[in-house]
Amino acid sequence: MAYIDNILFVIVLALGFGYFALNVKKLVRNIKLGRDIDRRDNPGARWSNMAMIALGQSKMVKRPVAGILHIIVYVGFVIINIELLEIIIDGIFGTHRLFSFMGGFYSFLIGFFEVLAFGVIFSVTVFWLRRNVVKLKRFIHSDLKGWPKSDANIILYFETVLMLLFLTMNGADGYLQSINAEHYTHAGAFPISGFIAQLFEGMDAGTVMIIERAAWWMHIIGILAFMNYLYFSKHLHILLAFPNTYFANLKPKGQFENLESVTNEVKLMMDPNADPFAAAPPAAEGEVPAKFGASDVQDLNWVQLMNAYTCTECGRCTSVCPANQTGKKLSPRKIMMDTRDRLEEVGRNIDKNKGTFVDDGKMLLNDYITPEELWACTTCNGCVEACPVNIDPLSIIMDMRRYLVMEQSAAPKELNGMMTNIENNGAPWQYSQMDRLNWKDEA
Repeated sequence: MAYIDNILFVIVLALGFGYFALNVKKLVRNIKLGRDIDRRDNPGARWSNMAMIALGQSKMVKRPVAGILHIIVYVGFVIINIELLEIIIDGIFGTHRLFSFMGGFYSFLIGFFEVLAFGVIFSVTVFWLRRNVVKLKRFIHSDLKGWPKSDANIILYFETVLMLLFLTMNGADGYLQSINAEHYTHAGAFPISGFIAQLFEGMDAGTVMIIERAAWWMHIIGILAFMNYLYFSKHLHILLAFPNTYFANLKPKGQFENLESVTNEVKLMMDPNADPFAAAPPAAEGEVPAKFGASDVQDLNWVQLMNAYTCTECGRCTSVCPANQTGKKLSPRKIMMDTRDRLEEVGRNIDKNKGTFVDDGKMLLNDYITPEELWACTTCNGCVEACPVNIDPLSIIMDMRRYLVMEQSAAPKELNGMMTNIENNGAPWQYSQMDRLNWKDEA
C-alpha cells in the first residue's frame, strides 16, 4: 500500500510540474512575439533594482498598510514553502518528517512557519475586507469587473485554504505525536496548530491519521494547483516581478525613445549637403517598410509584453492618474490588462494554427484600446512611478500614439494645428517667424 501511495504521489507531482512547464513555455513564446530590445546595460543598477523592488518590496511600503500586509503574505509564502521540499521527499520515499533529525532547529522552523501561516491568514482576511466590504475605490473601478475581480478573490481563498490545511496537518500530527502513535516521531513545535490539536481530543487515532493524511495530500495538491493557476491569474507577478524589475527602463522617466529613422530624417533636413542615400539606403526589393509605432502586440517590444503579464492589477497606477481622476476614460491598469488579453488571444491563435499566426481581423488598437484613452494621457509618468514592480504603461501609450500620428495621421485637430505651426513658423503658435523674438522687447 505504501508503494502505491509513493507511485501515486510521483504521478501527481509529474502532472503538476509538467503542466506548469508547458504553460511557462507558452508564456515565454508569447513574450518573444515582441520586438527585440537590448536591456543588458548597467547590470549593477539592474541587480540593485531587482533586490530593492522585487525582493525588498521597497515600492510596496509607500502605502504602509497594504505594503506591510503584502510583505507578510510574500515572506510567509516564500518561507513556508521551504517545507515543500520535505513534503516532496517524504512523498517520494514514504518517509515522515525527514528533516526532524535537525532537532531543535527543526522545531524552530516549524514554529516559525506556523506563526507566518497565521500572519498570512490575517493579512489575506484584511485584503478580502478591503476589496469586498470596505470597497476601496481602486478595487471597484469599472475596469476591474467580471473575471479580474473574481480572480483576486479566488487567490485570497486559495491562500487561506492552503494555510489552514498546513495548520490542520500539523495539528493532527502534533496530536498523534502526543499519544505516541506509530510512525509519528516527536518533532516540531506547534504554537498555532496546537490549538487545532485540542479538537482531536478523544478521537480514535486512526481517524486523526486519516485527517492528517488528507490534509497532507490536499496541501500538496493545492500547492500544485495554485502553481498552475498562476498562468491564468494576475498572480503571475510572483514569478515575473524579478525579471520585470531587472529589465525595467533605467533612463530618466521624462526621456522618451526616439526613432533612429526619424532622427536621420531631421538631420538630413538640417544639413543641405547631406547625401540622403548614404544616410538611409533604399529598402531591398520586396522588403516591408518598418512600421512607426504600435497597433498590435507584435509591434511592442518584449519587455512591454512581459510588463503586461507582470501586472498585479492593484490599481495604484490608475489611482494616481490625473486623467482618470478628472473623469477621462484612460486607466493605465486597463492598458496593461488589455495588452495581456490581446497577447493571450494572439497566443491561442498561434496554438490553433499550429505555430503560425493567422490574421484574425483584430488589433490591440481600437478593438481593445481606443484612441480616446490614448490621447487622454498627460504623459506625467505617475503610473510608472506608482507601480510596485516597475511596469511602464506610458511606453505602450506613446508607441500607440506614434502609430496614430505617423501611420494614420490621426492626431487630434489641436495637435495637428500645433505641428503645422511648428513646421511653418518654427513655434507652436500661429504667427510669423519674423515675430518670434518680439517677446524680448517687452521684457
